[in-house]
Amino acid sequence: MTTEIHVKMRKWGDSLAVILPSEIVKKEKLQVNDDIHLILQKETDLSDLFGTWKSKKTPLELKNESREAWD
Repeated sequence: MTTEIHVKMRKWGDSLAVILPSEIVKKEKLQVNDDIHLILQKETDLSDLFGTWKSKKTPLELKNESREAWD
């Protein structure tokens, strides 16, 4: 069975851990020492991408070009 959940990584000693909500544990009938398969997908913070595009043109030049394209 496949269940998708959103969890945060937690510090556990020198390691990181994922804590499964009890509702998921009950729903999937998970027990200690069960093997599970995780597919990790880190969420991208769009603010990390902001300002990374470099252009030789100023914002004013880009704006003027886009206006010319509409004329």
